[in-house]
This record gives sequence, structure tokens and C-alpha cells, in this order.
Amino acid sequence: MRIWCFDCFTDEEEEGRLKQSAMDNNNNNDDDVDLDLNERELGVSEDERWPMCEEMMLAATEEEEEEDGAELEQLWSSEIRSHPPHLVLQGESSNAAAAVGEDCTMEEADHDSYHKRAKVYSGLAESRSASGVSSDAGSSVERTVSFGVASSFRTDVDMFCQNFILNYSRKDGKKDEGDDNGSSESEDFEVHIDLTDDLLHMVFSFLNHIDLCRSAMVCRQWRVASSHEDFWKALNFENMRISIEQFEDMCLRYPNATEVNVYGTPSVNALAMKAATTLRNLEVLTVGKGHISENFFQALGACNMLRSVTVNEAILGNGAQEIHLSHDRLRELKITKCRVMRLSIRCPQLRCLSLKRSNMSQAMLNCPLLQLLDIASCHKLLDAAIRSAAISCPRLESLDVSNCSCVSDETLREIAQACASLHILNASYCPNISLESVHLPMLTVLKLHSCEGITSASMTWIANSPALEVLELDNCNLLTSVVLHLSRLQSISLVHCRKFTELNLQSVMLSSITISNCPALRRITITSNSLRRLALQKQENLTTLVLQCQSLQEVDLSDCESLSNAVCEIFSDDGGCPILKSLILDNCESLTEVRFSNSSLASLSLVGCRAVTSLELKCPRIEQICLDGCDHLETALFQPVALRSLNLGICPKLSVLNIEAPYMVSLELKGCGVLSEASIICPLLTSLDASFCGQLRDDCLSATTSSCPLIESLVLKLQACKYLTDSSLEPLYKEGALPALEELDLSYGTLCQTAIDDLLACCTHLTHLSLNGCVNMHDLDWGSTNVQPFDYFGVYSSGETTREPAEAANRLLQNLNCVGCPNIRKVLIPPAARFYHLSTLNLSLSVNLKEVDLACSNLVLLNLSNCCSLEVLKLGCPRLASLFLQSCNMDEAGVEAAISRCCSLETLDLRFCSKISSVSMARFRAVCPSLKRVFSSPNLAD
Repeated sequence: MRIWCFDCFTDEEEEGRLKQSAMDNNNNNDDDVDLDLNERELGVSEDERWPMCEEMMLAATEEEEEEDGAELEQLWSSEIRSHPPHLVLQGESSNAAAAVGEDCTMEEADHDSYHKRAKVYSGLAESRSASGVSSDAGSSVERTVSFGVASSFRTDVDMFCQNFILNYSRKDGKKDEGDDNGSSESEDFEVHIDLTDDLLHMVFSFLNHIDLCRSAMVCRQWRVASSHEDFWKALNFENMRISIEQFEDMCLRYPNATEVNVYGTPSVNALAMKAATTLRNLEVLTVGKGHISENFFQALGACNMLRSVTVNEAILGNGAQEIHLSHDRLRELKITKCRVMRLSIRCPQLRCLSLKRSNMSQAMLNCPLLQLLDIASCHKLLDAAIRSAAISCPRLESLDVSNCSCVSDETLREIAQACASLHILNASYCPNISLESVHLPMLTVLKLHSCEGITSASMTWIANSPALEVLELDNCNLLTSVVLHLSRLQSISLVHCRKFTELNLQSVMLSSITISNCPALRRITITSNSLRRLALQKQENLTTLVLQCQSLQEVDLSDCESLSNAVCEIFSDDGGCPILKSLILDNCESLTEVRFSNSSLASLSLVGCRAVTSLELKCPRIEQICLDGCDHLETALFQPVALRSLNLGICPKLSVLNIEAPYMVSLELKGCGVLSEASIICPLLTSLDASFCGQLRDDCLSATTSSCPLIESLVLKLQACKYLTDSSLEPLYKEGALPALEELDLSYGTLCQTAIDDLLACCTHLTHLSLNGCVNMHDLDWGSTNVQPFDYFGVYSSGETTREPAEAANRLLQNLNCVGCPNIRKVLIPPAARFYHLSTLNLSLSVNLKEVDLACSNLVLLNLSNCCSLEVLKLGCPRLASLFLQSCNMDEAGVEAAISRCCSLETLDLRFCSKISSVSMARFRAVCPSLKRVFSSPNLAD
């Protein structure tokens, strides 16, 4: 019996067509064809045929066919259909192939081309017919498939098993015949990729085994190239269901393999033995997850080329006997998570040995060149056994005894004396060590996690390791202070040290400090020329910080609630951080006055510092500052800063503000209701929002205007600035200060209409104007020759002086809001006013408004809701889409006349209009056919 899998099979119809084509062309130039079909189709010689092809050509007896066919059918049913297929046992019989082919055909209907049963060389019959190749009726061409599975559950493991896809072989041994022309046509019919063998070999060298098996399905050339032994130096069968016969066949096919992995295979011990005895060039062997006999370790001695052995999760021997391993060239050995009583290892060239998490009680080592020893979590190893194993390796450089609770200071002292070259020591979770009298002058890495015996006295012995670079002291609960002056120390970690109160480090090479969850820490002193980032979050009791760090650029002190104002001195130019760029002091609730004078600082965060009342920054390079939650800030001085935008509206108690920012373009002071003193020197400022700054006075606007000479576009919001007098706005327009003002909000102010008129006469680029709640605003009459409010299209109307009209031009105003202006009685905008851009007009809640006459060609929205005195409404607005007349006293005739000239009106709101009856709805729709939505009160019909 042989071991095969099936990927492609010849249909009976295709075989019949192939034979018929050969018979039809039996008389065509038989002498011109001198190639065997297998050689011509595959492009390989007889000597290069794969060994499995020769075995497949052996005819099986009738008895074997019946037996093997039944066996394949049973195995296919139990294995393939229950889970993704692996290697399948079957006899070399056509019956078995037909059985598998039937399953493949069923899968073909439900899956894409990748999962369908491949019909390779489907054009063979046609090409043979064209080429005149003849064949006897008794002769046959058989397709044989090895290491392939056609299944909808194809996995990468299955693809790995597909070493070759398709071969053609003849049983009768006769030569195929045909003319040269026919042969050429046949070759042209097949897919050829024009890659030289050398180039293809180079490309395939980058593929893994799965991709190599997939590439073998492309064409003959790729199939031959992908099987080259250079690509199969490493045989990885990890967690695969591979039998001994299959593995033996792979070893015979690739005798020069150098790496084998049979971890997790069903017969791991037998396969490991077979690899050790068959592959003479074996260098790396990985086994495990099963029972490994003592004979395996004895057989390893015969593998002269072996360099690395890994045994993982295995029972060695019977689990209660001593295992001996002797090898003269082995350099790396890993026996991890294994059950064994005793180990005896004699490997004179061994460099690396790992026995991690194995439960042996004794390990006898004869490895004079050993450099790395890992016996972590070997809980049954006693202190004496660990000492004996380590001191027998005088060249040891790395030792891991973590989780070996029996290790004592005496053992470490003897190891330090015997292993003078020890560089790395991991003694984490060893509760009995304190490092007393342990001298390790060559030590570079020391890990002491959760060592209960480590105290401040231990630092004296650690300081005797001048070459130390990495120190980890996490969860050392008895540690109270660390004072170290180590010139080569680069990294230190102190996490969850509950009693730790003081840290004092001096190291020019220190570049990494990890301190977290040390609730008792109060004082930190650090001297370093290499430290670039320092993070000390949530050190709630930290009160003193001293830094001399010439390269420090980022500091995070978030939630250090006990830090005092003195911390500001550390981060100023005279402190110890000359190139600091980023500083985070979020939620430092003890800070009250923050003052920084730093020429390098670029970012400052004071989020949640609720106790800060004064902020003074002299940081010419600072570009970002976060003040969220600083709701008690009263004085802010930014002189100078490189800020481009600033929002101080989140500081409601701000009363004094001085800003000197040459690059600032946007300043928001909205909500600073007690701001009374402001000096703003921002020559590039384009947007200023001072809404609800009710305490701002005239001199503030004057100073702001004069200090911003290059303003081109300004958004000025002065809502509820009740202390502005009639002359307060003069600095904004005198001598052309703000010729390009675009947005102005003077809502709820006390300015008279004349002052507003004078401002608007000069601000001809105004697009948005809000005058909500201005009690001094009167009629908006742009049609009168005597009184023309907002006369920035022609004439000033200051009562006493009449000025010459300027050149008429289209007004740019787009949005006008006069909500709740009680003294407006009339609004008149004739065509001569040239408000061609006005699109939104809101006059709602103007309770005394009686007459509205508008001729605005682009007006889209008009809101007259709650204008209860409205009697006359005239609209010449062809693009008006929405009209709101809620709670108005307009009668039906007035509304009908108003909307008759609004040919684009879609929404009409007449809710709570007492003079409008439900009968009028139809009349309104008839007058204005464009109406789509008419809103009315519940007692009115829609």
C-alpha cells in the first residue's frame, strides 16, 4: 500500500475523447515524433521523474484493489468529511481514484475555481488530434496525482502536502507519434511562462512551502522548479497528521534536508527517530507534544551535523528515569515544559541551554562552553542543584533563575565567583534573595521583579555593578528608596512599589525611566544627558522634582496632585531642561500661579488645573496651549507667544488679558463676562469673538484696532457689551481701519442707531450683521431720501450733516438678524437699495413692526413670526422659498397679495394666525402653485 492524496482525475469522457483523437490521427507522420508522451508533456527526462511516479505505474492486483478501495472509502468518510483534509491513505487503484473523483465532482458545483476539481490539460485530446499522435486501442494514458486534495475544505496544511500535482505516464511503453507541426500546436495550446530556470529558481526562493505547492499547479515548468531540493531544506510538519510511511518517503525524496519539525504529530517519537537516522545533514530538529523515548536521545549522537534540538511539552522516557544526552557538536538545546526525573547533558560545544518549566529534580551539566542557561520555573530544582548546574559552566553570560523559589544569596555569590563573565541575571520572583555580598562587576541586565528581600540596602550591592545598563525592580514591596550613581545605566523600571518614597539617579546614559503606581513617592532627582521623555503620571504624593536633563524634550506630570508652584522653575530657561518642547500638567490641582519663561517650549497643557488663578507665559516658540477646566483663571499674560489661535471663552472669571502674538489669527473671548482689561497685539488677527464681554470698554477696541494694522477679514462679535458708548466703534472704522469687515454682531448692545450707521457706512464688505435686541434701533428704511439707516450705499444720515453719495454698488450683505427689536416699526428695502445678495432676513419678535416692503431678488428665507402688529406685507422676492408668519395679525387678503409674486415659495407657516380661516388654504395654493408645505394651527385645514 502507498500513501497518496488526490487533486485531479481524468473523466471517462475525457479519456474516451483522448483515445478517439489518437485513433483518428493514427496515420499522420508517425516517424516525426520521437518523444515519449511523458517527457514531451512534462518537459523532464526519464531519470528526472519523481520517485512516486514510478511507484504509481506498478499495477495493483484485483484483490488489492478491492481491499484498498474499501479502505480509502472508509477513511475518506471518517477523516475528510469530518474536518479539513490532511494526508489520506489509499491503495494504488483506479476504483479508489474514481471514488475520490466523485466527491470532487460534487464539490465542483458549489465552490469557486480555486476549490473546484482542476481539469488540467483539458485540451490534450484536441492538441493530440491536431498533431496526429496515434495510439492503440489497448494503450492508455493515465494521469496520476500525488500529495493533492480536492475539497471545499482546502487548508494551508493540505496545500503544504501537495508536492506535485499531475504526471502523465504510459503503461504500454510505446512512443507517441505525430508531426512536428502538431507537436508545436500542442505546446502552444498549453500555458507557458517565459522564465529561465535560474530566474524562476531565484523567485521561488522567496516562497514558503504553501506557496510553492500552489505554484506547482500553474504549469509543468513551475512544478519542476518548485520541487527543487533547495526549497525543501526545512520540512515543517508541525501539528500535521502525517504517517510514518509518508514521512519516510519525504526523507528519501529530500535526503539533504537540514531542518525538521514534527511537533504535535501523532507518531512524534517514531518520526523523530526516523529523521535522526535518515537525514545525515540534519541541523535543526523540533519535536514534542507526546512521548519521547530514551532511544531518541541516544540516536541524536549519530547526527554529526546536528546543531539545534528543541523538545517541548513531552514526557521523556517513562517520566521517572534519568535521560542522558551526549553530542559533540550540538550548540543549542531546549527542553521546555517536559516531565523528566533527572537530566544528564554532555555537550562540549553547547552554547545555549533552556530547561524552562521542566520538572526535573536534578540537572547535571558538562557543557564547558555554555553561555546561556535558562532554568526559569523549574520548581523542583533545589538550591544546591541550581548552584551545581550554574557553577559547572564557567563561561556563563546569561542566567535565568526566575520563579525558582529556592535560590539563595549564597548560591548567587558562588555563581558570581565561578562565572566572572555573567552579563544577564534574571532572579525575579525569588523571595529569598537580597543580593547581600553579591559582586557582579560585568553585569549589564538585572531583573528583580517581585523579590520580597530587595530593600534599600540592596542598592549598595547593585551599585557595585558599574557596567549595569538595565535594572527592573517592579513589585519590590519593601523597597523604600533608590540612590544609584551608575554611569552606564540606561533603563530603570519601578512599578507597583508601594513603599517607595525617593528616587535619586545620576547617569549620563539614562534614556528610559518607568515609574507607575508608587503611591508613597515624594521626591525625584534625575541627572542625565540622554533622557528625552519623562512620564510620571498619577504620582499623587510627588512634591519635589529636580531635573538636570540636557536632552529632555517631553514631560508628562498628569495627576500629580501635590506638585507646587515651584515646579515652574524647573522648566524655565534657568532650570535643568534647556530644550524642553512639551509639558503636560493636567489635573495638577495644587498649582495656583503658573509662570514659565522658556525659549524652547512649544506645547503646554493645564487641563483640569482648577486652582490656577494666574498664568504668565514668556515662551516665544509656544504654539499650543490647552486651558480646559481652568475656570478660576483671572489673569492671563502671553508676552510673547507663537500661538495661532486661542480660546479663552472657557475661563469665565478672566478679568485681565494681555496677548502679544505675532502669528495669531483667531481669538475667542466669548463668555468672558468679567473681562474689563484687554491688550491685544496680534497683527495677523482675522477673527475676534468678544460676545457677552459685558465689561469691555472703549479703550480696548481702540488699542486692538491700532495694534492690528494688517487685518484683512475680521469677525467681530460684541454681544451684550453694555459698557460700549456711542463713540466706542469709531476706532473700528476711522481712517479705514476695518475696510474688509465681514461679520459683525452688536446684539443686545446700547449703541444708538447713528453710531451703527457710521460704522456700516465704511464697512462695505459686510456679509453678516446681527442687531438682535438693540432697543435703540428704529425703522430700517432704505427708501427715504432723508433717513437712510446703514447708509453705506450712498448717504450718511447723522441728522445734522448730509454727505455726498458714494458710487452706487451692489451690497454684499447676506444675512441680517434683527430679532426682538421693539422699536422697529417699518422695514423698507426697494430695488434701488441694491441688496442683491441678501438671502436671509429675520425680524421675528419685533412686536411693534407694522409694515414690511421688500424687493430682494435673492431672498430665500423671511421670518416674521410673532410680529403681532404686522398689517402690511409686500414682497417682490421671486426666489423666496420659506415664509414664517406665526402669530401674526395679517388677514387673508394681505397674505394672498404678499405671496402672489413669490413664484418659488415652497413653505408657508401660518400657525396661530387668528385671522386666517381654513377655507383660505386652497386659495393660497391657487395663487402660489409652487407651495408644497402649508403649516397651520390644529383648528385650520391644511
